[in-house]
Amino acid sequence: MKDRFWTAPNQITLLRLVFVPFVIMNVMDNNYRWALGLFVAAGVSDALDGLLARVLHQKTKVGQYLDPIADKLLLSSLFLVLSFTRQIPWKYTALVFSRDLSILVISAALYATTSIRDFSPSIFGKVNTVCQVAAIFFVLLSKLDQTDPVLFLRMFFLYATFTFTTVSGIHYVILTGKRLHAANQEQALPTQH
Repeated sequence: MKDRFWTAPNQITLLRLVFVPFVIMNVMDNNYRWALGLFVAAGVSDALDGLLARVLHQKTKVGQYLDPIADKLLLSSLFLVLSFTRQIPWKYTALVFSRDLSILVISAALYATTSIRDFSPSIFGKVNTVCQVAAIFFVLLSKLDQTDPVLFLRMFFLYATFTFTTVSGIHYVILTGKRLHAANQEQALPTQH
């Protein structure tokens, strides 16, 4: 277990967690160049740990849980801080937090009370994460570059985040309902014989 925890991909994921307070401090201090650089470095580390896990055949259960936690912590923290500093309207942050908190509560409840263990993100959840990353990237970039394309992409990805956060949240509820129904049918099958 200890060896599986200290794989190269997991160490990179843990390093990404270290980036979080430094990105936040730089946003709070209006050092947007550093904040953007650290955010991009965190994104590169995310791609790198996934690639290494596949290439080195070091996919672990710990990594499967740790990777999305690191992503969510970085993204959620930045949405919060960028709303506090009036760079992102609160409605986006409230929606992102509501969806993530709902999924966390539902997943924990299902884990504790059912045999369901598959909480992998849907295609809508993955698109939503891409939109959130792009929204934060262009919000930070717009503090350094006020050109029309950057400002347009900033608004575009904020709207896309709002849309896909809503769609992926609804889809997750529907998917969970189907998984619960399937799990209940599997439990009912032995009693019918």
